[in-house]
Amino acid sequence: MSDRRTLPFLPGRSAVLTVTAGAVAALIALVLRVTAAASGRAALLMLGALLVLSAVDYVSSRHAWRHGSPRMMRRLPAAFAIGVRRPVELAIEIDGSTRWTCELYDYADATLTAEGLPVRFRLRGGTRVTTGYTVLPTRRGEITFAPADIRVRSRLGFCDLLEQIGTIDVRRVYPDFAQVARYAWLAGDRRLQEIGIKTYQRRGQGTDFKQLSDYRIGDSIRHIDWRATLRLGKPIVREFQDERDQCVLLLVDCGRRMRADDRTSTIGTTHFDQVLNAVMLLTYVALKQGDAVGAMTFGSPPGEERAFAPRKGTQALNALMAELSSVQPTPTHSDYVAAAHEVLRTQRKRALVIVITNFRDEDSAELGAALRLLRSRHLVLLASLRERVVRELMTQPLASDHAVIDVASAHLYEQARRDAFARLAARDAMMVDAEPERLGIELVNRYNAIKRAGLI
Repeated sequence: MSDRRTLPFLPGRSAVLTVTAGAVAALIALVLRVTAAASGRAALLMLGALLVLSAVDYVSSRHAWRHGSPRMMRRLPAAFAIGVRRPVELAIEIDGSTRWTCELYDYADATLTAEGLPVRFRLRGGTRVTTGYTVLPTRRGEITFAPADIRVRSRLGFCDLLEQIGTIDVRRVYPDFAQVARYAWLAGDRRLQEIGIKTYQRRGQGTDFKQLSDYRIGDSIRHIDWRATLRLGKPIVREFQDERDQCVLLLVDCGRRMRADDRTSTIGTTHFDQVLNAVMLLTYVALKQGDAVGAMTFGSPPGEERAFAPRKGTQALNALMAELSSVQPTPTHSDYVAAAHEVLRTQRKRALVIVITNFRDEDSAELGAALRLLRSRHLVLLASLRERVVRELMTQPLASDHAVIDVASAHLYEQARRDAFARLAARDAMMVDAEPERLGIELVNRYNAIKRAGLI
């Protein structure tokens, strides 16, 4: 454990009161015309006695405190979610029979906003005190809780001991899983429309055979199984489902554009944080439909890219988010062509490659070349983030000259971006252009449409 302090103690309340009383007594003595020499000797004697008492109090209190083997246990969640307040419970106990008055400051990670510190409590030997505070994660990744500093009043009150208590605890901060949890609830209750996800589940649709079932009015005649119909004496149709065992690869931009945040009043709203929310939602949907999901990042400094091989099963979502949870967007340029070459090198099997980036019109040439490379082997969907602030500028009232200029500039920017996007879509219209908070819903809708069409 590192030592974060310079002194092992601080003057206590009794010492301060004693010094104050001595100063008042000396002042009264001078007013009563007691000689300065006599007053000085009395003050020195009192100061010496105070130092002796303080030293004895410090040594005896420190020995009693450490002999009691004080312990602090944190009760922490298994993981934290960015922007979600969570309680941290502290349990402190000590052996012996002494009563202690304590003030504790827990050293939570600097990326956590802590509320309720320091905590004050009274601790009696042989008992346990439970207290706590709340934290608000502001950044994804690994967080550390270092040993806490505790200020303990000595038994006579002449000094306060400065000690450390507790151990080091490490946790991870993930994106907020609430969106995925809500999707699961809606899916279970067939209320997907509430979050804007379109559903087209009908009997007989898809490309993979699912089961035989009785014919119903409206079923396609071409799906009738004539052998089963003759054997059972009633119309039987083949029921299909969307093709399974496909591969979805998410190619996520971590470059400088993903650092944008047009909602600075909240936590976890950078474009990259909202991309991770969309990635979680799409991964959940694809895994539920039997597909394998993987991810690769690009735009980070060399050696810091992440790669997650495509996997199937419900545990793949947790593993994928554990891999991406500590990734942060960097101020570097994103090399689209290099990312495309890396995908072609590592992903041999044909897959649906979803490129998620923040597109600008000056990226057209480089991004177009990367998309052509990827389309030589894979089915490619380009998803681009559209800044919310641009829409707000375009729709603001023309109340002043500055507002007119802002609106015109926003329209010019949006038109240039839209033209560049149209040029990229000239050959393949599989593209999504959405504001960050809508990205997950748009990706799921497009993924479902691709599955229904049997393109992968």
